[in-house]
Amino acid sequence: MTQDELKTLVGQAALQYVQPGSIIGVGTGSTVDKFIDALAASGLQIKGAVSSSLRSTERMQALGIPVFEASEVQSLGVYIDGADEIDHAGHMIKGGGAALTREKIVADLAEQFVCIADESKLVKVLGQFPLPVEVIPMAAAQIARRFAALGAQASLRAGVVTDNGGHILDVRGLAVTDPQAFEADVNQWPGVVTVGVFARNRASVCLLGTAEGVKTLAF
Repeated sequence: MTQDELKTLVGQAALQYVQPGSIIGVGTGSTVDKFIDALAASGLQIKGAVSSSLRSTERMQALGIPVFEASEVQSLGVYIDGADEIDHAGHMIKGGGAALTREKIVADLAEQFVCIADESKLVKVLGQFPLPVEVIPMAAAQIARRFAALGAQASLRAGVVTDNGGHILDVRGLAVTDPQAFEADVNQWPGVVTVGVFARNRASVCLLGTAEGVKTLAF
């Protein structure tokens, strides 16, 4: 089964977590695109969605799914999004699509985070995927030096400006053995907007696409 087919499978499987008449949180990325398409084709009647990116907003609006601003809702039952990596406790690395700050904001509104991913994203220790960190542009070099002091290499993602006007550093050479402590620490560095470790807002469920079908991991 191709990676594209696995993404389609988990996108469809996520529909079981969508309550009719509700407002849901929707993330960003190629796997989420499959979920949006499945939602539009399903006939499920929802009130609408809060989106984490312009890309997802435009896709949903084109398919007739109403999109709300985060400021218009107080809470969401579920947030559905992909991950670049996920460990066996539901901690994730996210931000390959540069939407990590808005993803974390929408995830924080939700009672449940349902991660949709293919089995290549499941890891024992986070960090093999370059860790995205959104930064205020003037702080980029300073933050890169702080990562260098940890033995890691941070490089500016060329030509990328986030929906918030920030820049992205991609950090290689890390092994994030304590995701919660790491997230809390790096988030305090001056100039960091968001670190792409999702520990405080970890997944409660992961729908993992495998050659044998969709596996459900609960955390």
